[in-house]
Amino acid sequence: MTGRVHVPVPHRCACACLLCGAKAAHFIHAEARDYFRCPGCGLRFLHPAQHPARDEERAFYLTHENDPDDPGYRRFLSRLAKPLLDRLPPGASGLDYGCGPGPALAAMLREAGHAVALYDPFFAPDPAPLSESHDFVACTETAEHFHRPGEAFARLRRMVRPGGWLAVMTCFQTDDARFGTWHYRKDPTHVAFYREATFRHLATEWGWTCEVPVKDVALLRRPGGRSA
Repeated sequence: MTGRVHVPVPHRCACACLLCGAKAAHFIHAEARDYFRCPGCGLRFLHPAQHPARDEERAFYLTHENDPDDPGYRRFLSRLAKPLLDRLPPGASGLDYGCGPGPALAAMLREAGHAVALYDPFFAPDPAPLSESHDFVACTETAEHFHRPGEAFARLRRMVRPGGWLAVMTCFQTDDARFGTWHYRKDPTHVAFYREATFRHLATEWGWTCEVPVKDVALLRRPGGRSA
């Protein structure tokens, strides 16, 4: 994988937040990368000029070992799967958005009796599920890769039926003082970092509800529809 030469960004410049569009100030310069902090939604994000190239992203994803049959990986995903399953009606249908090359979450939800479609821009690129509506859309360890999170979350929102759920799992950013040394930031494909407050901001803007049942998991529910 060939490293990209990062374009320097003046430290005092402002940048529109990639999620909500508010004016975001320069936050930190770390390892030749420039990060910004939004005062509105709380997003921390890498300047777009320094995003990794598509081929670099795919090559890095292929180094991940996400075996659908690995008990440890399933335990990790159960942090989202269990609270989501507790809230779904029987026989729900949904989408595993950003499923990766080993869609373990989809397998877990199917085993619980739900229908699950797959989408991933690299490993399951059929766009058909994106034009459908779903009882739930699950997005595990994917949102941190969104180069244009505002557009991505607008798409996710449109796909959720009334009464349905948008379930997101990503490592919540909590400590600005440790951001520069944070392991999650150091992943070269991680470009957007969310706080619990970020998801509550989205829910408020959309008129949805937001629950955080466990650390690093946000469940956003669209009003209307049937209850579990």
